Amino acid sequence: MAAGNPQASAGHVVLLGDSILDNKAYVDGGPDVLTQVRAEFPPGWKATLLAVDGDVISGVLRQLSSLPRNATHLVVSVGGNDALGFAYLLESPASSVAEALSLFSSAQERFAADYDLMAEAVSATGIPAALCTIYDTPASTPQHRIIKTALAFFNDCISRTAFSRGMSLIDLRLICNEEGDYANPIEPSSQGGAKIARAVAAVVGLQGGSVECRVIAR
Repeated sequence: MAAGNPQASAGHVVLLGDSILDNKAYVDGGPDVLTQVRAEFPPGWKATLLAVDGDVISGVLRQLSSLPRNATHLVVSVGGNDALGFAYLLESPASSVAEALSLFSSAQERFAADYDLMAEAVSATGIPAALCTIYDTPASTPQHRIIKTALAFFNDCISRTAFSRGMSLIDLRLICNEEGDYANPIEPSSQGGAKIARAVAAVVGLQGGSVECRVIAR
């Protein structure tokens, strides 16, 4: 999925998904992810934001209808709001660990079905794509360890989908690994956005070697 020599050919990266990429409302006047992605690109390269704050997995299907004709790479970060919709399971009574796991298994199956449908639509464009995992909340967030564990059910769906479809994977859990990377428990700050932007540049072949970008795999 490398773009080759970035100076020899221009690319157009399209950002799809939710507020992880559409975080302008949360950076208190600082640079948002789109601005930071564009700053990573050499002359001739473009970035377009189609991600919408608050969207769920199915929203990407709508976003794809506005895909620019000259798009060369897609980056999708979505699923956090869908996972949040299953937060009630954390308070659900269970008589055993097995019963609790069964509850999450059912949620995982529903998430996987929606995510795979979305990935199929992304794949059908024929444009190289990278999928992002759902990052962990800051360590200071109440119930951080429980939330981190629960999110693993959904992140497993994302990684399986990426690798089974030959897409790249950007693991935001490893990229946004400091308190300052978060504007709140859900959205990235400008600091976190800068890391995400470097990962986007790396996954399209414009960068490599930084600590944040080594987590990208295919």
